[in-house]
Amino acid sequence: MKALITGAEGFVGRHLTRHLEACGDIVIGVDRPTGPDLLDPTALDALLAEVRPDVVYHLAGWSDIGASWNAPRECFEVNATGTLNLLQACIANGSPRVLAVSSADVYGRVTPADLPITEDTPFRPVTPYAASKIAADQLALQAWLGFGLEVLRVRAFNHLGPGQSTNFVAPGIADRIARNERDGLQSVTVGNLTPRRDVTDVRDVVRAYRLLVEHGEPGGAYNVCSGRDLAIAELAEMLIALAATPMQLEADPDLQRPVETPVLLGDPGRIHRATGWVPEIPIERTLADVLDERRRLLD
Repeated sequence: MKALITGAEGFVGRHLTRHLEACGDIVIGVDRPTGPDLLDPTALDALLAEVRPDVVYHLAGWSDIGASWNAPRECFEVNATGTLNLLQACIANGSPRVLAVSSADVYGRVTPADLPITEDTPFRPVTPYAASKIAADQLALQAWLGFGLEVLRVRAFNHLGPGQSTNFVAPGIADRIARNERDGLQSVTVGNLTPRRDVTDVRDVVRAYRLLVEHGEPGGAYNVCSGRDLAIAELAEMLIALAATPMQLEADPDLQRPVETPVLLGDPGRIHRATGWVPEIPIERTLADVLDERRRLLD
């Protein structure tokens, strides 16, 4: 199977590339440094005409949720207009199957009665990022209903693992722990510890993506999640417990977002029924791998 990955040099893209190659797929990866830009429809059309992939994994886009508050227009253009441009290029060039990756943030402000979140839970976006991802999700659905493009819509819940930016909570805390170990310090700054998140290892997530390409229903939406949630406080304490020296958490208001969704807990039933997928890597191993990577990078 020939696969084109947009955002191939990103956190998930690098893991997906390794997984697809291990499965024997031919992988062509593109990213911002190598182009084309998602906002250049002519260049995207030329790319699809040249590569003629069997499947497109669309990972590229604006991923910094916090920064979307300060640049909502730019975030929307990249995630919504960029996705539209890619879908149109696919329709015009062989109509490959497309896996369009969205986010659990589209569900936004959920109540306890909504949990666990299914694919039928209403959208209630809180962040500009979430609104842009809803637009991309619906553009993907329209491409299937209106043009017959076989699009699979993925709503990925929180995932983490080696290679993730320190802008995200787990690698950010791990980086501070590793620096403290090096410098002999004890205080680890953290933001809001109360939100609860459904967390999956990125290496399990990319397995789910390929299985969906093989077995998913065109036009369908699929939560990729573990079905278990933990508080950010629990995640932080698990990382602290892995530190080589005693440390303690210290609240830092600068690390808090303007608005937080209290709980995101997904129902993975639909993807399990379609593909048999279940997460295999325990959170303890994931966090240990993240911390070990931060230590190596500081060495």
